[in-house]
Amino acid sequence: MEPQRTTARQPLALKIADDLRIRIETGKLRSGDSLPPLHELVSEYGCSTGTARAAMGLLRQQGLVVGGRGKPLTVRPRPKRVERSSARHQVEKNLVLQSEDVRRNNGLAENDMGSSFDDFDFEAKYSIVPADADLSDAFGVPDGTSLLRREFTHSEKKTGVLAAWSVSWLPVDLIRSNPDISDPANAKWPGGTMHQLYTVGIEVEQVIDHVTAAMPTTVQMDVWNLAEGTPLLWVRRISIDTSGRVVEVSDAQFPSDRTMLTFNTQLERWDATK
Repeated sequence: MEPQRTTARQPLALKIADDLRIRIETGKLRSGDSLPPLHELVSEYGCSTGTARAAMGLLRQQGLVVGGRGKPLTVRPRPKRVERSSARHQVEKNLVLQSEDVRRNNGLAENDMGSSFDDFDFEAKYSIVPADADLSDAFGVPDGTSLLRREFTHSEKKTGVLAAWSVSWLPVDLIRSNPDISDPANAKWPGGTMHQLYTVGIEVEQVIDHVTAAMPTTVQMDVWNLAEGTPLLWVRRISIDTSGRVVEVSDAQFPSDRTMLTFNTQLERWDATK
């Protein structure tokens, strides 16, 4: 879409913000460039300092600029985009039967984020929790059923910014025969959850992803380094085995300004004889 002005009658602050936004969208102001200081805007538009500040606030709300609080406003660099594709579920399943060396070199960091695992600080927290109403409904089990809860965090070593976050639940009874799955020391498991389930005789046959969006809390804005006004995507993944049981439920957060969700659907062909 070509850069456009906001329709309807414009207050002066919105006109100033539109002018600057169009300069950014057309490349006249590039990533890292400083925006005109307030006194220049006041002189150019014949406005008050408060109006110029309001215009900058509108740009901040649109996620176009960073800075402030004593620092000059600059055009916000575009975050590196990460693709999250539904095709990854089959890739994960194919890895289950591969060697440990192959599985070890094909994880979240390598396949989803295009980086090495060594580029991130990784943290895993394990606990046994009772299923609440939400999880008992998702699993189709009674309230209070024991679940293994695992929270995984990847943060960039260079910046400390959160790069990936998810929480997974597994029914304790399903994994009881392999205590290694419940041991936090084994969190960096080559092949991930699908391989862990394979070790207890479970084959995942279907994966359902539910995608929603919500505005972040101030804490989430900080850890993800989100610009003001940027929503978070929430993806709930439900894994179902060959007998129709829900064997894992996981929730993950993805910043909408740096995430591309790709849904790959293979359609059945019509019968050529009809």
